[in-house]
Amino acid sequence: MGLDMIRKASRNAALAAAALTASAAAHAAYDVDILPPGSPIAQQIYDLHWAIMWVCVVIFVIVFGAMFYSIFKHRKSVGAKAAHFHENTTVEVIWTVIPFVILIGMAYPATKTVLEMKDTANPDLTIKVTAYQWAWEYDYLQDGVKFNSLLATPRAQIEEWEKKGEAKNPDYLLEVDNPMVVPAGKKVRLLVTSNDVIHGWYVPQLGINQYGIPGFVKDTWFKADKPGTYRGQCSQICGKEHGYMPIVVVAKAPEEYAAWVKEQKAKAPQAAAPAQVAAATTAAAPAEDPNKKWTPDELKALGEKVYAANCVACHQATGKGMPPAFPALDGSKVVTGAKGAQVALVLNGKQGTAMASFARLSDSELAAVITYTRTAWGNKAGEVTPAEIKAARKG
Repeated sequence: MGLDMIRKASRNAALAAAALTASAAAHAAYDVDILPPGSPIAQQIYDLHWAIMWVCVVIFVIVFGAMFYSIFKHRKSVGAKAAHFHENTTVEVIWTVIPFVILIGMAYPATKTVLEMKDTANPDLTIKVTAYQWAWEYDYLQDGVKFNSLLATPRAQIEEWEKKGEAKNPDYLLEVDNPMVVPAGKKVRLLVTSNDVIHGWYVPQLGINQYGIPGFVKDTWFKADKPGTYRGQCSQICGKEHGYMPIVVVAKAPEEYAAWVKEQKAKAPQAAAPAQVAAATTAAAPAEDPNKKWTPDELKALGEKVYAANCVACHQATGKGMPPAFPALDGSKVVTGAKGAQVALVLNGKQGTAMASFARLSDSELAAVITYTRTAWGNKAGEVTPAEIKAARKG
């Protein structure tokens, strides 16, 4: 009987070895692993992961190897007799000291990495990140550049795909309209906060996952090793469109980054000076041409785009909403009523509800989207001008 068990154990060992070999081959073929590190901190996390993984594997093999050996060696069928003995101080000291040393060996590099993650001193660039349902706002404090970053594919288009069963772009959940652009090889400090609920700014290849909490500003940093594109996602469930909050960071060579900043400033000549931006305590609207005269049709056309990017997820393309959480805009007393009430609601949001403040949008964008809601579907309430939005901000 003992010989049969040995043969069976040998067959099982051979099968296990074959499975491990196949697994290794599959690993090599498909490269199923943590994403390649793209920053010094991410590299440290990657190295820690595998070091601790192998420590755990060795402990597993030793502990379970000893256990199965004892079970097999001292089984009743071979006449093994149970030993009777009491404590052994030497053995107890050994199995206390060795785990302690192992824990210290793992804790030291882990603590060192955590301390480096928290060291945000002496950055080359500081960016304020404000999370919204469901978008990101990036404010380059030294450079005076500010913009919103949203899913590149409009929500209405995604819904059309779902209705018609059309083939989607396979990467549509990874792409944004305006990625965060940073210089490669430079220390970038992030000041992360939120305008509504808790969000998480998470880019695994850069080794960063920072919560955005309303009313608090948390700082963190990263340094992209080389030019390239690094992708992430909001890591905290933040509402209905949580899955539509991708993050894209594009690292450029320093000279290319400088050219990008110059290009962004040229698009927004009225942007605030860096000192003014750094001193701001609330989200300011993007710069725009204050002298542009908008026709009603232009406002409606722009408003439809702004609505698709910011409002359609809750209030739907039809304006019917999803009551009671997201009220209908078609026939709404607020939308078809006095302009001031709707302007104030969109500018300030409504506490205790999902309606967030959209003060980050420009005067023209706010006027356009309000005009769109007041004239779309069955509504006939008339347009709102950028001048009225500007006056409401001041008043």
